[in-house]
Amino acid sequence: EKLCLYMKEKQSVSFHIDTFPDGSSLLNSSRDFDLIFLDIQMRLVDGLHAAERIRQMSESVGIIFLTTLTQYGLEGYKYQAVNYIIKPLKYVRLKAELDKFIAKRRIEDSPSVVVSNDSGKYKIMLKSLRYVETFNRNLLFHTEQENIICYKTMKEIAQNLQAHGFSRCHNAYLVNLSYVKNVKKLEIALITGETLPISQPRRKEFMEELT
Repeated sequence: EKLCLYMKEKQSVSFHIDTFPDGSSLLNSSRDFDLIFLDIQMRLVDGLHAAERIRQMSESVGIIFLTTLTQYGLEGYKYQAVNYIIKPLKYVRLKAELDKFIAKRRIEDSPSVVVSNDSGKYKIMLKSLRYVETFNRNLLFHTEQENIICYKTMKEIAQNLQAHGFSRCHNAYLVNLSYVKNVKKLEIALITGETLPISQPRRKEFMEELT
């Protein structure tokens, strides 16, 4: 009933919900889950042992423990629990946990690119990437948070990102079209106030992609 109320408020989110009387029947299920609410106290297989088995089968499924015993909640973090909720379960807390979990999954599922340099590897969310430019024979990724050096070629990066709304406006620039505010002659204005050049040979194709 509470989840039905949640679905009415969040009309863009739908759930398929399965319930299990104990940990054993859950572990014997052939279904793949995104999120599991585990009661610590269950017959046959308790929540902690069930979580241990679940983690052996899946590293990605979310686990939220339900318990009346706060001391067990912290022990549950050994199994990378998302959180734990003290019973009785309140709708406000349930909704807050679902909101956090769904928001996190949406970020994780957003298109991204992995960039490597001497400092390590960086996962860049494409929605935060404004543009890429050539920089000292390398590439410089301009994101909302920071600028990151990449050792790949512009051709390689352009091939990977053009399907995600990026356009090669210049030999030295690849721009995220969602950041483009307007175009005047051979200059692009971004919503951030930055300006980028357009080369004459690429202008027609760029305008078609922007349109």
